[in-house]
Amino acid sequence: MKMEYSMKLTQEQKLHMTQEMQLSIKMLQMSVTDLREYIDKEFAENPILDMNDNNQEKSSISEEKFMDKYNYKEMIKYFEFDNYGAQSKGIYEDEVSPFNFISEKKSLKEYLYEQLMELNIDKYTRVICNYIIDNLDHRGYLECDLEIICKELKISKELGEKALLIVQDLEPYGIGARDIKECLLIQLDKLALDDEKMITIVNNHLEDIANNKYSLIGKSLNISPREAQRYGDVIKKLEPKPSSGFYTGEEVKFIIPDAAIREIDDQLIIIMNDSILPRLSINSGYKKVINEEGDKNATEYVKDKLNKAMFLIKSIEQRRSTLYNVLEEIIKRQEEYFKKGYNYLKPMTLKEISEALNIHESTVSRAIKDKYILTDRGTVKIKDLFTTAIKNSEDLGVVKIKNRIKEIIEGENKKKPFSDQYISDKLTEENMEIKRRTVAKYREELGIKSSSKRKRL
Repeated sequence: MKMEYSMKLTQEQKLHMTQEMQLSIKMLQMSVTDLREYIDKEFAENPILDMNDNNQEKSSISEEKFMDKYNYKEMIKYFEFDNYGAQSKGIYEDEVSPFNFISEKKSLKEYLYEQLMELNIDKYTRVICNYIIDNLDHRGYLECDLEIICKELKISKELGEKALLIVQDLEPYGIGARDIKECLLIQLDKLALDDEKMITIVNNHLEDIANNKYSLIGKSLNISPREAQRYGDVIKKLEPKPSSGFYTGEEVKFIIPDAAIREIDDQLIIIMNDSILPRLSINSGYKKVINEEGDKNATEYVKDKLNKAMFLIKSIEQRRSTLYNVLEEIIKRQEEYFKKGYNYLKPMTLKEISEALNIHESTVSRAIKDKYILTDRGTVKIKDLFTTAIKNSEDLGVVKIKNRIKEIIEGENKKKPFSDQYISDKLTEENMEIKRRTVAKYREELGIKSSSKRKRL
């Protein structure tokens, strides 16, 4: 028998982003309320953590329990149950609460994860799909640019697009869209209603549908206004917000700012809101368990929980540090805004901040996601401070233009309200050259109706 040896090169795809890195990114984009809930959950599940909250120290497990090997083994078994909540019912079975029978609301992302688990796809692609789902916003849209996701995961654009198509194939239809047009087109495709005219109307005439301008649509497509209206009626029945009906956390009626920016002695000072988050530390009792010999299971358990506890503490501090640095850069660019008000808000982009801090643009985006700051003029969503310039003007921001549009409309004769074209011409006279469609877009974002709907007899 002849044995032959040979060398062969093979290509293997691996994700470079570990679960810890993914969790760190997820924590970075959490609101302070979500982070607090996450910390409480980790504290309840990790006996290594100590918590100091509101000057009252809480310990998840005392040193005596660490020293009592029997109790510690029982605790290990307790946490190893997948349904340990059900196991504990017997302890308090006399205490039956009616709240035990209220089903927990299912979130959109949980629903998507469940569908993904049922698909026959490889583990590598599944991880990418999960990561895309993690980046969906409260509407169900893909908030983060797909190219950024591909760079973060170090995968090809083709593979990223393949994973996105898998996510967009999940229910509810329209999930994973980048904008409202793509959201509606996905729904039309899944419902087999995507004929050429329907696609054209979605791409070019959504504003006309909102204003019931079916004669204009009919003329553009060479069809009757009645037929154009039939198309419009179908489109109006689609869901522009795929997350509708799912729990997205939007029911929270209050806002907790992550920081305050105050003017003290003519200087802007950042005051981080550390009071809402507890101070975490490592329970010293774990050392005695690790140093004990002969109980490998207990030692491995403690080491695992210790690593998770240290990572949690590090990630919380990293989140705080990143947000503080971002706010510092924002203050450098928006000093007049914080001192004088909205009309002094300057154009500012995520790219400018990321380059100044030498971090990725997506890191800045996640650091400010769902986060608010308290200013001398009220609570402000950090994301609203990022505006783009019109025709590269240094001092002209979108917020300033929106304020001017609002002022023009407030001063109109309600019997003869100004059209979007009139407002566009008026702004052009004031050296704010923007198109009619842009005026309509900003007007809608301000929650102001069209001229035909503002008219009063």
